[in-house]
Amino acid sequence: MIKGAVDSIETFGLVDGPGIRTVVFLLGCKLRCKYCHNPEMWKMGKYNYTPMELAKKILRNKPYFKRNSGGVTFSGGEPLLQSDFIIEVSKILKKENIHIALDTSGVGNGNYEEILKYVDLVLLDIKHTDKDNYLKLTSHSIDDSLEFIKVLNKMGNKVWIRQVIVPGLMDNDEYMDSLLETLKKIKNIERVDFLPYHKLGSEKYEKLGIINPYKDLPEMDKDKCQELYNKFITKYKKINKNIR
Repeated sequence: MIKGAVDSIETFGLVDGPGIRTVVFLLGCKLRCKYCHNPEMWKMGKYNYTPMELAKKILRNKPYFKRNSGGVTFSGGEPLLQSDFIIEVSKILKKENIHIALDTSGVGNGNYEEILKYVDLVLLDIKHTDKDNYLKLTSHSIDDSLEFIKVLNKMGNKVWIRQVIVPGLMDNDEYMDSLLETLKKIKNIERVDFLPYHKLGSEKYEKLGIINPYKDLPEMDKDKCQELYNKFITKYKKINKNIR
């Protein structure tokens, strides 16, 4: 029997897709992003839910989904590492017309076409646009992410882009221009969000005995992040009229 390794479940989430959402954080991730605020989810843990068990828990919130155009968001970690499990949960949820979102970096184990059949919205995390800097930032090749984007374009799912802005790395015109070129290659983008780098998860590194590579890096200034976003989105709207 397929079972999933779930770290935690958040009810009444408001930032991981439209409406009020149940957010399921799944364990396991191939990336080791230097700015990661959930390092406790890197390793696969105990397989603690069957598809039906998780679906029943999610469906408890169905009345709230209906009233606020919400649904469920599979996040992590990296949910694509547990695609078979998510597919089985999604089959149950789709019989109840639940909106399904997938928060992903696009680095999983394949089988992307099958899982995207059940996904209404992809929240795509852009780590970096350049292959060398992507490798330095995540300790992983950009190729897996590019392969996922290729399948995503083929399947035609709606997409929201998420870009963490790390000071000294993304807060410059050169990176903004490269991000613009990257987004030109991704179809059906409805929204772009800039997320200022923060240090809320710093204490987790100490508890886990993991070196925090950005321990001394200051947080991204929120006002500067907003300025970068305003400038970027003005340019992007000229090539994507559907952007919010």
